[in-house]
Formats: sequence, C-alpha cells, structure tokens
Amino acid sequence: MARSRFYHLGNTMKIGMQTWGSHGDIRPFLALAEGLQRAGHDVTLAITCVDSADYANLTSAAGVKLRMIASPVIAPDAAERIGAAAVRMRNPMTQMASLLDHCYLPAEEPMFVAARQLSTECDVLIGHYFLHPLHVAAEHAGKPYVSIVLSHAAVPSAHNCPLTHPFGQPGNRFLWWLTRAALQRTLSPYANRLRKRMNLPLVRDVVNQVWLAPRLTVVGVSPAICARQPDWRPSVQVTGFLDMPNLPLEGALHADLATFLAAGAAPVYMTTGSWMPRDPALQRQALQLLTQAARLAGCRAIIQSSNAQACGFSSDHEILYIGAAPHHAVFPRCRAVVHHGGAGTTQSVTLAGMPSVVIAHISEQEHWGRELQRLGCAGKPLHLRNVTAKRLAARITQVLDTPSMAQRAQALGRTMAQENGVASAVRLIEETFIDTLLAA
Repeated sequence: MARSRFYHLGNTMKIGMQTWGSHGDIRPFLALAEGLQRAGHDVTLAITCVDSADYANLTSAAGVKLRMIASPVIAPDAAERIGAAAVRMRNPMTQMASLLDHCYLPAEEPMFVAARQLSTECDVLIGHYFLHPLHVAAEHAGKPYVSIVLSHAAVPSAHNCPLTHPFGQPGNRFLWWLTRAALQRTLSPYANRLRKRMNLPLVRDVVNQVWLAPRLTVVGVSPAICARQPDWRPSVQVTGFLDMPNLPLEGALHADLATFLAAGAAPVYMTTGSWMPRDPALQRQALQLLTQAARLAGCRAIIQSSNAQACGFSSDHEILYIGAAPHHAVFPRCRAVVHHGGAGTTQSVTLAGMPSVVIAHISEQEHWGRELQRLGCAGKPLHLRNVTAKRLAARITQVLDTPSMAQRAQALGRTMAQENGVASAVRLIEETFIDTLLAA
C-alpha cells in the first residue's frame, strides 16, 4: 500500500486499536493495523483472544506494536463446556449473554486498563463494535472513535433484516425495534457498568450508541455480499473484507497436503474453525460426523482437526486429516467448503470462488449461512443441534450437483478479488480525521 497523504504532510496519526474474540475477530484487526502502519501511521493493537495463546509470539511485518491482554480468557476445557452450552441455546440473547459472562467478563478489567492506556497515548481509537471498554475509554478521554463491524447483521435497516419474514419494510422496522430493545436489555448492563465508573451518561440504545460510532463505523464486509442500505446513517460505510496474507499460525501448504491435492479429484474442505472441540471425546464425535458425511457423499475431503490421529482417525487416499492449512492457498483448489459460517471463513470461501455448506453453531453464523443461500452459492444452512451425517451428505451432494452454485460463487469471487477492504478502510479513516490532525 502506498504511503498516505498524511505521511507526506507530516501528519501521522497515533492510532490505538483493540479487539476481543476468536481468530475471526482478531485477523481483520491485524489486517487493518498493518494497512494503517504501512500508510505511515503509528499503530498499537491490543488483542484479547478468548480461546487461544497462539498470538503470544505474533510479530507485525509492518511494525505494529502488539499488546496481548489476558489471553486466553478461558482454558480449553472451559471453552468446550461454554461452546456446547451456547449451541444448545435457541434464544440468541441468552446465548449472547452466556458468552459474554464466561468469555468477556473475566477479561473486562485488564481490557479496560489497556483501553484507558490507549486513550491517553493515541489520537484516534478503533475498536471491535462489541468491545465496550475502548468505547467508554475513548468517550471519557474525548478521543475520536471508530467502530469496526464484522457483520452487517448488526446494522439496522428498514430494507434489510437478518430474520426471514413476508412483511417487507414494515416488518423489518418492527423486528429491528424488537431486536434493539432485546439487545439493550441484554447488553446495556455491561457497557453501563463501566460508564457509571467513569461518570458518563448511561446508554439507552446499545446498537445506535455503542455499536455504531457517530463519526465513522466501518463495515468490514465485501460490497458483493453487503449492499449499503439507503437508510443507514452517513457515518456507516462498507469498505470490503479486511483481509491479509496468511499468518504463520494458520499453517502451511505442507507436502502431505500438496500431494493429496494433486493425487485425485478436487476435494471438499471441511472446517469448523475455533468451534472444533479440543476434548478428545467431543472431537471424535465431530470427526465422525464429517467423515461419515464425506463417505456418504462420495467425495474426497480434507478435514481440519487439531488431533485427528489421537481420536482414532487416519488419512487415506480419499480423506486427509490436517491440523491447519492456509485457506488462501487451499480453498481455490477445492470443489466446495463445509464450514461453520464465521464472518472471516465465509468471506475467505467466497473470495476463493467456492460454494459453501454451512453448519451454524450460533445465531450470527446462521445469518451468514442465510446470506450465502440468498446469494445462490449455498443451500439452506444446517445447525449443529440437529445435523446428522446423512443430512450433511445431502447438502454436500446438492452443492456438488448444482453447477449454478459454483458459477455464482466464482462470479462473487472475481468481484471480491477486485476489492481492497483494508485500503478502503484506511482511506476512510484518514479522510474522516484529517481535520482533527490539521487543527492539532
């Protein structure tokens, strides 16, 4: 990326960024931080990873200062229990509150300390839309704040609603009213607890007062997937997928994988990302489901698992079990991808021009599955609560036997390949805050 006009003017920004979550919540922030640093700005990124210590030794090629905060938040055995409980919950608000209670609250205080430090050091603060500490710290310090939204399901509109219904725009408005009220009841206690400590006014609408920043909210989703709605406030802008080159912790295209890809028909890639259980007994069940589905569908498959051999599964000429793989390198060489519907995985699959089969674990992933179905590159999403090997095999067969899904996925992939979400986000951040810099 070329250095920005701010660099040439001698007006570099000191930018503090903070994110919390799993790999899909961290990778886009790394991508944006690298882009801002390469554009000439001085960037610090605070990372709290819920379920992994893998980022502890991460370094930035561009020179971003990385701070690891309270990572991992939960131990692997706790992650299993919390994830399994969340999958069983049908009410998305109960599900959300459970995940926050177990995966956010234990790290809230160190994250808030880190956020307040960033707010004293930096000119502009950029945070995960779900992360209350940085939003509170920025407001208390009087610093401009940018919200990064990783799913357009978080932005209300009369023209679009995550829930399917036949009632048009009036139905969308009503459902969003209900949703915002439910989110306020569920989430406001977390944000308002910190706001009380800092003597700030309490929020009365979490979506519009916390998730959506008044000066700039970046929707890090491809415009090919997410059209900007006409009733969104001007500060909400769609930049595109916040993507970056493969990270070392995401694996390499090792010899066994390259040999398998070259040895036969293009396979179906199967991954549930960070939702793959680590407990041997639970991982064995997950691998049994994916393996049986691949056998029933009659397709070659690559199944991503941290410890398949210890669970009793061995690779053969039809199925390869791997610990990790660079999605950018392997997805384009497949026929389809079975995945959990995470925001990052969904866009990586679509960028690769691959049709999908989605096995959603939580409500946000159901949204992404429905979006892929709407776009014509996937069938109806499945849910882990009631998926069987037979049902999964039927979805795989449907995708492989429907050329239009592959054609639609390829068209979307070509469109996404022309986008640069990081460059667009960097440009918007610079344009939004140039007046602040020049006045300083």
